[in-house]
Amino acid sequence: MTEKTLLISFLLAFSFGQSDFQKGVTHYNKRHEGCIEDKANPRQISMAITYFENVLMNETNKKDASLYLLKSYFFKAKFAEDDKALKKKILKKGKDFGLGLIEEFPNSVECRYWYLVNLGSWAEEYGIFAAAKEGVAEQMKHHSKKIIELNPKYKNGAGYFLLGAVHYKAPYIPFILSWPNNKDAIKYLRLAYDTGDVEIAQMVYLSEALHKGKRKDEAIGLLKKAMNLVPGKDNYASDWEWLKKARIIFHTYKK
Repeated sequence: MTEKTLLISFLLAFSFGQSDFQKGVTHYNKRHEGCIEDKANPRQISMAITYFENVLMNETNKKDASLYLLKSYFFKAKFAEDDKALKKKILKKGKDFGLGLIEEFPNSVECRYWYLVNLGSWAEEYGIFAAAKEGVAEQMKHHSKKIIELNPKYKNGAGYFLLGAVHYKAPYIPFILSWPNNKDAIKYLRLAYDTGDVEIAQMVYLSEALHKGKRKDEAIGLLKKAMNLVPGKDNYASDWEWLKKARIIFHTYKK
């Protein structure tokens, strides 16, 4: 038996010995394989979703599988799906599934965070009217504050980041949505920036809020720093997405 045949036999035996959950995690961890900037090959994440969905029907460690599935829905829709209708369908599934997880695990920071990630992306795809009808801004505000309450340091200040982002992006509507405030956006985005390891997304959002607040020099300086960063291994596609946004925004600052 050749070395190549032995290796194939070993890999097959290892694969058959894994549970669906373990197989799902293996494929999820390979989600960036073949990634070109922020465009991912759908193969690995699609297989991960299949295995995690199987776990929910057949195995016992359903909470962990559910969280991985929620993360997988987001990644596939955001970075591995070109068809707009399918993208919207996956994000709706993630939004609805995530809300159910929060009800089942109300003290899980991870479930709240990944629900909001799916919800925010769902709102981007479905548009401002659908987002308003769904009460996206209020949900983002509520759950972000809960994340801060449970663990302010989670994912480098993710609660602060999401709260700052919704203050920046949500439209001010008198008597309906009167709390969005750019000063608060800067406040919370700064808190996120100062918590843990700085992320490219944090820098871009903070730069935008600073620019909106007439602090142009500070905004440009921060954006230049962001554009000099290298995408991380674990957030490769997402970091590339924000690097591209940073370059586009930088050109608008120069006008």
